[in-house]
Amino acid sequence: MLRRVQKYIRDERLLRAGDRVLVCVSGGADSVALLDVLKRGGYECVVAHCNFQLRGEESERDEQFVRRLAEQMGVELCVTRFDTQEYAKVHQQSIEMAARELRYRWFDEVARAHGCAAVAVAHHQNDQAETVLMNLRRGAGLRGMGGMRARSENPMAESEIPVVRPLLCTTRDYIRHYLRDIRKMTWVEDSSNADTSIRRNAIRQELAGYSKAEIEHMAETAYRMQGYADMMDKRESRAAGICRLYEQLKDCGNLEVDKIYDAMQQDEGGKRWESETHVVMFRKHTLYIEKK
Repeated sequence: MLRRVQKYIRDERLLRAGDRVLVCVSGGADSVALLDVLKRGGYECVVAHCNFQLRGEESERDEQFVRRLAEQMGVELCVTRFDTQEYAKVHQQSIEMAARELRYRWFDEVARAHGCAAVAVAHHQNDQAETVLMNLRRGAGLRGMGGMRARSENPMAESEIPVVRPLLCTTRDYIRHYLRDIRKMTWVEDSSNADTSIRRNAIRQELAGYSKAEIEHMAETAYRMQGYADMMDKRESRAAGICRLYEQLKDCGNLEVDKIYDAMQQDEGGKRWESETHVVMFRKHTLYIEKK
């Protein structure tokens, strides 16, 4: 898990070594794993926790859990409380939209105050699959099918501090395996996630029947769509580079295009890949493609 996330951070240029990062921790499995991985990866973590005061005693339980976790891990903690229902009423918004606006605005304020290079949130491949399905059902173009990006602007920010998603390289099941079986760490469950009247929760329940491989394939497709969108916008990115290479190799059978791209970027000569029909080699800064 640690190696996977560190590689993803490097590949997507999310953080620099030793950066101070605002880690958004709800107390759920995903955010607990995010904090653990970033701290073990050598980043200077500042924890941010929002108490939306929507679930009574459960909200208080979550806050106390995060307070204990931050103390145990020896990291700085920032906590705020929102009157989310009043904010939603005043601004005539859904509770979900109100909570989103409140937290992202506050995350930017805290990140600026603490000199953080980025705001890290715990979205993973299951969340990506949910986002793609939601966008598809609403009617989405190429960018909507790309879902969430590993690095994006904070929608409520007054600064240029980005939001990063280091866990988009892994699934919910693997995160829980990592915490439970490898790190022996606990987390808290949000009972509101079972409320299927909330659209995202209903889609989450639907995706529960999908295999790990299917979730990974949906996330991979979203990444590919990001690459094609970047190509259209003439924007240089790893995703765009992989898509350009895929177009070059699409008639060469089943090849691990992302690994070929990474080897080329790192100038790793002497590499060789084979499909049923072709051999691809990278040597002396040049890619060679041969039919078998």
